[in-house]
Parts: sequence; structure tokens; C-alpha cells
Amino acid sequence: MKHPLAYRFMARFGTAGALASAVLFMAPLHAQDARLSLADRVSRLEQLAQSSDQTNFKLLNQMHQMQSQMRQMQGQIEVLQHQLQEMQDTSKAQYLDLDSRVGRLEKAAAAAPAGQPAAASSAAGASVHPVSSSSSPATGAASASSSAASAPSRPTAAMQRAYEAAFKDVTSGHYVDASRGFRDYIEKYPVNTLTPNALYWLGESYYATTDYPVALQAFQHLLQQFPHSEKAPAALLKLGYTQQALKQQALAVTTLKSVIARYPGTRVAELAKERLHQIAQSSSAR
Repeated sequence: MKHPLAYRFMARFGTAGALASAVLFMAPLHAQDARLSLADRVSRLEQLAQSSDQTNFKLLNQMHQMQSQMRQMQGQIEVLQHQLQEMQDTSKAQYLDLDSRVGRLEKAAAAAPAGQPAAASSAAGASVHPVSSSSSPATGAASASSSAASAPSRPTAAMQRAYEAAFKDVTSGHYVDASRGFRDYIEKYPVNTLTPNALYWLGESYYATTDYPVALQAFQHLLQQFPHSEKAPAALLKLGYTQQALKQQALAVTTLKSVIARYPGTRVAELAKERLHQIAQSSSAR
């Protein structure tokens, strides 16, 4: 028969052994859980890094898209500004022409004898001018024919459609298509009243795509072939812009100053002054 004290000792020893066995059994499981937790953490960090890279890539793409849209919008703004300037210049020219006609009519009415219409007086005055003996109907006809041949012809319906198609590409920001359309137009129709416009927008199309050397050639061609066209002031201004873009600072300054001297009080003169101010600030900052 076992002693009670020995029995209690054995019972306690058995319980302690069981607890020790349980602890030894659970230790590997706890270590395995710790290893799995560390692997999960590493995997989570890798996923976060990959997600961050993807986010940065998306942001970079969005930034490039926004820059491209801004360039297109800038080109469209320049087109709209030029159209507005053309409308203002046209309105001013029409007003001046109307004012000049009214002035001539008033002078003719004041110079006409009492009771004689001004138109009749003008006709009579025209009839009494002698014809120079050196001139003849043949030479006069030849002179008129020569003048008509040298003057740009009015565009036909086909010319107008071709020009409008290329101009639509400009206003839509499709500058490559626009440059191709205007280049084809100039090759097919080198001398008509729309040719200076086609040359100008050809230069603008190349300028918008940063092809500055070709833009320079287009503006120079317009100024050389059509120096008195309505597009000449804007072409001279953009010539200065293009020279600046090509790092030809001295030429750009000279060209912009000539814009101010030739076309004082106009929008192109104001823009030339602004660009000269920018050039001066950029030079002083260096």
C-alpha cells in the first residue's frame, strides 16, 4: 500500500510532466507560426512596393498626357488669338476704307459746281485728261495684262476646300496632318490669295511640333514671296519666336524690334514687346 504522501508526490510529478510535454510540443508550432507570419509580412511589403510602382507609373503617364494636351491647347489658343487679330484687322481695314470713301465723296461734292452732281463732275473731269502720245491702247492692254498676271488669282472652289481641310486639322491640333495638307496645297497652288495663309499655317504647324528649322523656312518664304500680305506681320513675329527657339537670340531680337517698328500700335507689336521683355529677363538671370 502506497503512502499517501508518496501518492500525492507522484500525482504532482505526473501533472508537471504532462505540462512540460505540452510546452515542448507547442514550441515548434509557435516557431512555425512566427516563420509564416514573417513570410506574410515580406509578401505584404512586396505587394505594397509593386502597387506603389504601378501608381507611380500611372501618374507618370497621366503627367505626359497632360503635357501633350497642354501643348495642343496652347497651339489652339495661338490659332484663336490669330483669328481674333485677323478679324480685328479686317474690321479696322473696312472702317478705314469706308472712311476714305466717304471723305472722297465729301470732297467731290464740295468741289462740284452748284446744280451739278458730284458723279457727273468727276466723269467730266476724267474725260478732259489728255492721253499721252507715248501710250496707246495696245500698250495699255499689255500693262493691264501684266498686272493681272502678277497679281495672285482668287482661289477656286477646289482650292478653298483643300485649304479649309488643312486649316481644320490646325484648329483640331492635328499638326502633322495640317503640315502635310498645307504643303500639298502650296505645291499645287503656289500663287493665289490663299497661298500666304497656307504658308503661315504651314510654319505654325511645324512650330507647334517643335520642327523649328522647317518652320523658319516657311515664315521666310512667306515674307519673301508675299511681303505685303495680311499674314506678313504675324509671320514676321513668329519668325522672331522661331529664331529664339533655335537659340539665335541676336537675330530674334532684331526681328522682334522690326515688328515693333513696322507695325506700331498693333497686336503683333505688343506681342513682340512682351517677347523682348522675356528675352531681356532671361539674359539678366544668367
